[in-house]
Amino acid sequence: MAKPVIYHNPRCSKSRETLALLEAKGLAPKVVEYLKEPPSADELKAILKKLKMGPRDLMRKGEAVYKELRLDNEKLTDEKLIGAMVENPILIERPIVVMGAKARIGRPPESVLDIL
Repeated sequence: MAKPVIYHNPRCSKSRETLALLEAKGLAPKVVEYLKEPPSADELKAILKKLKMGPRDLMRKGEAVYKELRLDNEKLTDEKLIGAMVENPILIERPIVVMGAKARIGRPPESVLDIL
């Protein structure tokens, strides 16, 4: 069986709750602190495909850097948006749990249960 991977920010309550939920299910996920170890553009593309989302759907639009970089510009390509997330991982919504070919955002934390 595949081991879950959680893209985690220990300062985020939803991220901590999602990790605790996985552990309560007896799982020992690989924990990636994505602010310290940002995913590459290729990794982000793979995650987006598993989430069935576009890059803008995975972005934290309330972050100051989102406004500073004018990422609300509809003319920006997916490549530019993914590049912005690689350069500024704070923009990536969290937590993300990946299990094999599927992924979910842990908002609410229980939403990850259907891929386990």
